[in-house]
Amino acid sequence: MKKFLEEFKEFINRGNVMDLAVAVVIGAAFTAIVNSVVSDLIMPIVSGLTGGLDFSNMKLIIPLGAGESAIAYGNFINAVIQFLIIAFVVFLIVKALNKAKDLSAKGKHKEEKEAPKCPYCLEEVAEGATRCPHCTAELPEPAKATVK
Repeated sequence: MKKFLEEFKEFINRGNVMDLAVAVVIGAAFTAIVNSVVSDLIMPIVSGLTGGLDFSNMKLIIPLGAGESAIAYGNFINAVIQFLIIAFVVFLIVKALNKAKDLSAKGKHKEEKEAPKCPYCLEEVAEGATRCPHCTAELPEPAKATVK
């Protein structure tokens, strides 16, 4: 039992388990935000465009002997519409975040220099070197780094 608990402790202390736990918590909070955007901002617009049509009351009544049963296909239609809207909103958010990340990366991008190489043996030499440490050839001019 002691070994089992130690293995469990090791499992919990792994970085990826903690990352997953944080992702689940943030995902739950993000879900609340996206649901609010859809139900409070976008669905009223959709309702206005459809003339206030409410799918939730749509059902197919099936008479069964002594009673009735209903297939509430309107709730399914609402769920599909909300899913499509949520998927589209998440797509827009991810697209905006990726664009912001790309713009941020461009601002931080520095010119990368390629190390100078000996013209004879093509091995890397230190910048400013006048002789190759590999083939000992004398370089025509001090080695200079080139921009990629």
